[in-house]
Amino acid sequence: MKLEVINLKKSFGDKEVLHGISFSIESGKALGLLGRNGAGKTTTIRILMDVFHANEGSILVDGKPFRTKDFRIGYLPEERGLYPKKGVLEQLMYLAQLRGSSRADAKEQSMRWLKRLEVDEYAQRKLETLSKGNQQKVQLAQTLVCNPDLVILDEPFSGLDPVNSQILKDVIREQIQDGKLVIFSSHQMSYVEEFCEDIVLINHGDVVLSGDLAEIKREYGRNRLVIGLGTEFEEPQMTLEDCLGSMIRVVGRRKEKVIVELKDGCTREQLLAGLLETRLIPEDFGNYEPSLTEIFVEKAGDQA
Repeated sequence: MKLEVINLKKSFGDKEVLHGISFSIESGKALGLLGRNGAGKTTTIRILMDVFHANEGSILVDGKPFRTKDFRIGYLPEERGLYPKKGVLEQLMYLAQLRGSSRADAKEQSMRWLKRLEVDEYAQRKLETLSKGNQQKVQLAQTLVCNPDLVILDEPFSGLDPVNSQILKDVIREQIQDGKLVIFSSHQMSYVEEFCEDIVLINHGDVVLSGDLAEIKREYGRNRLVIGLGTEFEEPQMTLEDCLGSMIRVVGRRKEKVIVELKDGCTREQLLAGLLETRLIPEDFGNYEPSLTEIFVEKAGDQA
């Protein structure tokens, strides 16, 4: 199954907040939907769920118009949306039945997910009596209780300790392996890198970067190197710029190491020879592989 979002535009009054969002996702993969607060991620998600209607654009599944009534959608919002004074099992069953499950199936699936997430002992408790982490796991249970075709996870690891985070990681991997469409939105880039083969980065209502994450990293690392000069150099960036400014541009830091970009016509070998000629013997000299955080800041941090 392939879901395609094509040229979505959305306005609220005179303000256009989405300027033509396009991306696609296939079954058995997770897509990282990224962006700063206010970038347009939530608006995009709400259009996918038919909460908002786009002014322009279309959403297709396998080439046909996407109609939410024909698919089961599981949504984990960033802000908790369950009823704090209601029982855990009671409201999971209620929400499952709203999405078409019989009462018997709703109870079976609710208990299955509560057990899978290790919170079945709280089935008869009011939600507000649970810890923040366990409330988040109940929220995830309601996301999956209807066996969704499309799973949308918005900051799913919020409030979870390392043990519970591992349980959630296992569940997300199971959903991907089961061939679900998984959209994963988070500001915690390490989790995005762990699950997502593809990303789409939205900034101020525009897609500024999209595609295969591994390929994006390779492209961003092209002609860039990481150089470590050692602790005796208090300002390694200035040292490199002063001695080798004709060959490189300093583009960043990674702890005590300097990230440089080769200028046109300069090779790795020439740079290494230049370092040795100026008696700057590097302790570290290697290819630069950017983290997703570094790419995010470079593409969406210009308005900070």
